[in-house]
Amino acid sequence: MNIILTFTLLMIPGAVTSIIVTGYSGGGVIISCKYEKQYKTNVKYFCRGQWSTCSDLIRTDMKDKLVQKEKVYLYDNTRAAVFILIIRHLKKQDTDKYYCGIYRPVALDSKTEVHLKVREGDQIRTVRGYSGGSVIINSKYEHEHKWKLKYFLRTETLRQYSEQISTKKVEEWQHNGRFSIHDNRSADLLQVFITELDVEDSGDYTVVFKVSEDYSFFSELNLVVNDDGCCENIIRLAATSEESVNVSCRYPQSHRSDRKFLCRRSGTYKCSQIASVNESRRWTLERQFHLYGDREDQLLTVSISNVTQHNSGEYWCGVESDQQYMIFITQVQLTVTGTNNLIPSPSSSFFSSITTPLITETCRSNITSVSPLSSDWSLIISLSVVLVLIFVGLLLLIVALYKRRQTQVFHRR
Repeated sequence: MNIILTFTLLMIPGAVTSIIVTGYSGGGVIISCKYEKQYKTNVKYFCRGQWSTCSDLIRTDMKDKLVQKEKVYLYDNTRAAVFILIIRHLKKQDTDKYYCGIYRPVALDSKTEVHLKVREGDQIRTVRGYSGGSVIINSKYEHEHKWKLKYFLRTETLRQYSEQISTKKVEEWQHNGRFSIHDNRSADLLQVFITELDVEDSGDYTVVFKVSEDYSFFSELNLVVNDDGCCENIIRLAATSEESVNVSCRYPQSHRSDRKFLCRRSGTYKCSQIASVNESRRWTLERQFHLYGDREDQLLTVSISNVTQHNSGEYWCGVESDQQYMIFITQVQLTVTGTNNLIPSPSSSFFSSITTPLITETCRSNITSVSPLSSDWSLIISLSVVLVLIFVGLLLLIVALYKRRQTQVFHRR
């Protein structure tokens, strides 16, 4: 189905003579110009400047077919008696007066005045994902668009779409297969979540904000899904309560400078972030979770101390790029069972393991290593050994002093 037909159904205004349109640099706008049905066969055009000197940007007599000239598209939907204009790749210099025109041979042309203002915009150009993983795309918007309807479309040069999903008045996740959308109105943030990525998901996508029946503005992005085998899709771990678990997640070299994070999936479309690390070769501690990033080896190492059955669940290792999108690369399935009955050994404590980076040959191959003891046992044993040594030292000192006193008494006699 043609994407223009979709917009036609969404944007059929009443008769107007003037439209005020706001777009953002790098993005585009969709303008709807209504006309009387008696002009279905007339030539339609779009021009720029004052009416007396208006210069054509596009002009066509084609019906029910998308026509393109440079960055301007025109689609004349004769069934709805409306022609749709799409302007892409906006620049601030595009701010000006325009006209939707209908050529009439024996009378003055019918026209609709369009005032276009282009604001500075921060557009997402390319989003990268990895086969088997997921991605969240964040799109900030101005507060005035809080209650506007929003769409996410997969497009092919604005002609076709294979996925469409839109927000609703209620602030809840909306779903269409692997595609989900959420309008966080308190943060003025639109979020799109795509799960179980596949290389076939690669392509152009459009985020559309429907401002009124007269126009919408949109931003475009390109999704690139790689399947280069750099990273494991899933790691399964099994541990016993009170043990410490270490796991290493590999990430592509292109994300060396991005922030790394660990999150826990708490719902179908929610992954609650636990901790993150920005700097290389430095530990980040968050409760029982310890993160260590190594840009040289492209590894994120995660250590979880004193695990319990409550720690069982699905975790994700990922990277975040400039706060605009988050990539979920490796799924970690952790299962914790039973109680640890092993005899404590101070040499295998968790704290002894974090004094040096956990970048071992085991971690490099993404194989789990499980420490047999908790840090609490190690601390108790260490304190006990110290107390015993102090007691023995005091005892030896007392014996030495007693013998010395006995010797002094003997010499006096």
